This record gives sequence, structure tokens and C-alpha cells, in this order.
Amino acid sequence: MVDVDNPKEFNSKPKPKHIIKEIIKQLHEGKKPEELKERFREVLRDIGPTEIAQVEQELINEGMPRDEIRKLCDVHLAILKESLNKHKVQVEPDHPIHVFMEEHKAIQQSLEELKELINKVKSAENFEQVNEEILRLKKIADKLMEVENHNTREENVLFSYLEKHGITEPPAIMWTEHNELKEKKKQLIKLFDTYNALQFRNFAKQLGEVGEYIIEALSGHIYKENNVLYPAALRVMTKEEWKEIKKQCDELGYCCFTPELPRMQKTTVETKGDVLKMPLRNGLIDFETGSLTKEEMEGLLNALPVDITFVDATGRVRYFNKAEERVFPRTKAIIGRKVENCHPPKSVHIVNQVIDDLKNGRRKSADFWIDMNQRKIYIRYFPVRNPKGEYIGIIEATSDITDIKKIEDERRLMNEIQ
Repeated sequence: MVDVDNPKEFNSKPKPKHIIKEIIKQLHEGKKPEELKERFREVLRDIGPTEIAQVEQELINEGMPRDEIRKLCDVHLAILKESLNKHKVQVEPDHPIHVFMEEHKAIQQSLEELKELINKVKSAENFEQVNEEILRLKKIADKLMEVENHNTREENVLFSYLEKHGITEPPAIMWTEHNELKEKKKQLIKLFDTYNALQFRNFAKQLGEVGEYIIEALSGHIYKENNVLYPAALRVMTKEEWKEIKKQCDELGYCCFTPELPRMQKTTVETKGDVLKMPLRNGLIDFETGSLTKEEMEGLLNALPVDITFVDATGRVRYFNKAEERVFPRTKAIIGRKVENCHPPKSVHIVNQVIDDLKNGRRKSADFWIDMNQRKIYIRYFPVRNPKGEYIGIIEATSDITDIKKIEDERRLMNEIQ
């Protein structure tokens, strides 16, 4: 059992990380898993999830490609399965990890139903024989998209806290898998939107390919999170951090997979507000163009119809506003987070290039727009400089411009009062 009350206890014990590293390297070289499992059977008994997370990170730091680690991950976890099964976690019902794991159970049930229905469709001869099954499959496909809410809480809160404890690569691998699974789930939904235009055999074939990928990949993903990522998180984080994580997960909200338990009640966490370090005069903060109280400044920024996130010159998130209707979720867990860890791994090199271009004056801004939930989202990045022209950070401004794009003619202020 993981001792969640003593996260530092594990650090005092010897870590046979070199054994796991040797196993992964030999798998990389083509050795058979069965041979390695037999060879290292004795030492594998004492290996826990934290060592696995640390070794994956060290190997990537040493130059092994992240994609290669991912390919080997399922194999070396199969070898280590016996030892991992000894490290079962036990937490209170209101603990964030308990919520995540209960959601995983519900997701697995949907995957089992998905598998059963796919098999029925593949054994049928035409659409008429499986009309009811197709309706159920549509509902499961929509339900599986709800998993994105679960993933959002992991990416924006749990992963942020893991990174603060130096565990960065395992969350990055999990985030990559989130994105790949999301694309496959979109394919599944699209298949049901267009299946009437397909021949039945073609439909059954595509359903099998996409659905079986989701079943296998998501089941493996859940195993890795339950048996490596979550136990590692419990080892390194404190009770106070888990209270903060719970509060921030509550703020982001939950999904149809979240069971109705007392833990969903809001958690109150006492926090010491950051001391404002700007010059104060009679309670006012002096700017070049005027003065505001802290309350006025915070209210002004939150009232803007745009999501604002500020990243300082060192590449760490320092601030975000709390617009009434945020486009992208933000929680306090991201404060101090490296900006590259706030984006899916596949886009990190683009993010770094944009920042470098803005910092060095090659671009005055960087504009992007995407379609999300049938809305047009406009994302803009601007460099921030001090009065001397020195780069001090970058600002991300995101807004929903769907309704703005529909504007025609004029609507003047005088028209409003006529």
C-alpha cells in the first residue's frame, strides 16, 4: 500500500533504478521480454512505480527518444506487472486520485460494452440486423468524448504538480496519449455521422479498426496511470498539495464518468495571497497612465472578454485572469509551470519557436485560430517589454470570435438610446 501520509519515506530506501534502466535498454536492443523477466525476477519484486517514472525520465534525459520509451512502455510494464500489483493505492473517497481511479472504472465498463457491440456488428450481414447496436455505439462514442474532461483535470492540475516535483516526462507521455486517443475518438464519432453513405462491410471494417484501437490503447493508458503515474504522485506530494489539487479539480468540474459521492463537495483551502510587490500610495498602484487599487486592477482584468495568460522572461507562467467564460481551463496549479509543459508534447517545438521569434523581434505577434465545439477560437501571442524595450515575457490572449464574425453594417452608441 502506498503511504500517502509520508511521501518522503520512499526516498530513504535504496532504489534499484539501474535494474529497470537495464531492462528497458535491453528491450530497446531487441531482447525477449520473457528472458529478461526470468533473469531479473528476484530484484523485480521490490521495484515500485516511482522508480519506473524516474527511470523513464532519466532515459529521456540521456537521449532516448520519447516515442521509443512509449513503444517499450507496455512491454516493460508487462515485465514489472507482478511487482506493480503489490503497490496498490488506498486513499480516502474525497481524494483526487480516488476520483480519477473511479472514473477509470466507469470508462473501462464503456470499453467492455464497446468491444461487445463491435463484435456483434462484425458478425452481422447488414445494417438492419444491428440498428439497435449502432444507436448504442453512438451513445458510447459521445460518452467517450467526455473523457476529455477527465484528461483536462490531469493535464492542468495533476501534471503541473508532478512537474513541480521534477516528474516531467511521464506526464508528457500521458498527454501525448491523450491527444492520440482524442483524434481516434473523433474518428469514431465521424464514422457514425457518415455511416449511411458507406457499404455495411466497409463500415464494419472501419468500426473494428478504430474501435479496437481505442479499446486497447485506452485500457493500456488507464493501467499505466493507475499503476505508475498515480502511485508516483502519491509518493511525492503532501497532504496540503492534494487539498489544493482537489479544489482546482472542483473548479474545472467533472464528467458523466464521475460517480456521485460525498467527495464532490467543494473543498475550502486556506491560502496566503501573494504580497503585491508594486509600489503603493494610499492603497493605489501607480502606473505611467494612472493609478488603480489591487481590487480594481484584478476586477478590470477579469472583466475583459478575453483569456489572458502571462509567461515571464524565464518561460514560467506567472499569471492568468479569471474571465467569466474562459475558452481554455486554467487553475492555480499552472503558476510557476514551464510554458512548454502547458502544451501537448507534439507542439512544444512550435511554442518555443514562436516565443523565440517574439522575444527577438522577428515577429510582432503570432495569431492562430481553431474550431472548437462549433465555435471559432482566436489565439494571439504578444511580446511584453519594459520601458527600456527589454523583453520581460509574453502574453497569450484567447477569445471566442464566433459572434464577432457575424457582425455586419453598423451599430452606433446613439442607436442604442433611440
